[in-house]
Amino acid sequence: MRLAVLSDIHGNLVALESVLADIQAAEPDITWCLGDIAAFGPRPAECVRRVKALAEADEGKTFKVIGGNTDRYLVTGERPKQPPAQDADTFKKMVAEWETFNAGINWCLEKLPFEDYEYLAKTLGHELSKGIDGYGHVIGYHAVPGDDEARLTPDTPDEEARDMLLDQEGRLGIGGHLHKQFDRDLGSWRIVNVGSVGMSFDSPGFAQWGLFTFEDGVVTVDLRHLPYDVDALIADFYAVGYPGTGWTARYLQPDKQKA
Repeated sequence: MRLAVLSDIHGNLVALESVLADIQAAEPDITWCLGDIAAFGPRPAECVRRVKALAEADEGKTFKVIGGNTDRYLVTGERPKQPPAQDADTFKKMVAEWETFNAGINWCLEKLPFEDYEYLAKTLGHELSKGIDGYGHVIGYHAVPGDDEARLTPDTPDEEARDMLLDQEGRLGIGGHLHKQFDRDLGSWRIVNVGSVGMSFDSPGFAQWGLFTFEDGVVTVDLRHLPYDVDALIADFYAVGYPGTGWTARYLQPDKQKA
């Protein structure tokens, strides 16, 4: 049995099409999309419609979709939690960051017709699970089970990481949210992050996803990253009038990344 998992598309249709072509070539039995479909990219509505069409093609039997935290921001108007600034310089930086962040969210929301907004709303608050014959239970979530904004990282202490899965049944947990790929063995759990389709932080300029092959009670994990035309994507940002393209570009190009 083959399971394909993608996450964190972020309105990047160029990267999404690259990943979907690679997934199709892999011929998975099931595909999971773990959210953050639309926000912060030049093609939010197009990405929602592409994912929605795949999910509805077989009534969700083999292509399943859940929402992420930025999908929630678009639907509910919520924003990420942030501690109060402790000094004037931090406050000034926070104001600038929030101005750019809010401009991007509002722009993407304006581009969504109501039916796409309604679809995103239906994806919120869900997680995925699958019992694999001979292997056991596999779960899928955006960040961690029960919280689409928590951070389960490669450096999260083992005990803390296991606590995030305490109420869950299974042996393999698959998530996104961090925009970084990793594969961790926690003993009772194996935790895999498939990275980001549209805005990778550990491999900027590459579209990421994961292929999980189950055979004879064992899973083989293939964390993939595909190059795509980042210059064409950034040109698209400017063409559609997305606000704060320079802010977004630093997450897309290796030479724009901050140390």
